Amino acid sequence: MAETSLIAEPGKQEIVISREFDAPRDLVFKACTDPELISQWWAPEGITTTVEKMDAKPGGTWHVVQRDAEGNEYAFHGVFHGVMPEQIVDTIEYEAMPGHVTLETETLEDLGGGRTKMTDHLVFQSVEDRDAMLQSGMEEEMTGPMERLAGLLRSLKQAAPAR
Repeated sequence: MAETSLIAEPGKQEIVISREFDAPRDLVFKACTDPELISQWWAPEGITTTVEKMDAKPGGTWHVVQRDAEGNEYAFHGVFHGVMPEQIVDTIEYEAMPGHVTLETETLEDLGGGRTKMTDHLVFQSVEDRDAMLQSGMEEEMTGPMERLAGLLRSLKQAAPAR
């Protein structure tokens, strides 16, 4: 079973998350840019995701609202700066903490044989912002969605017509 790796070196304002998926790059790219698919995996277990806007093109914006079982809402938004099958670059801002913008670069590497490695490089505005995110339980919040993404990709592959 593939595992999600999370690297956060002390004193740096970045986090690097990576995972290999048993799915071709075009399918992983679609799962990362299609609002219908994002809503199925982009949250920890027990939290629902509603994609209110997703304009996956350079200059396009996105807005997502997550809800937990108690009805609490967590809203995020950002701007796409680059959208290509091999790389997606966007910003992320948690609306409860305005002004704390994170730059995200998702690299999708075609490993051949229908496998893809996703590397998610997050750069925070400060080491303090990065550390606060880690202390909020981010590691668990990232590994759950990656597991859900792997399951979604398995389902999509099984549903896809043979080529």
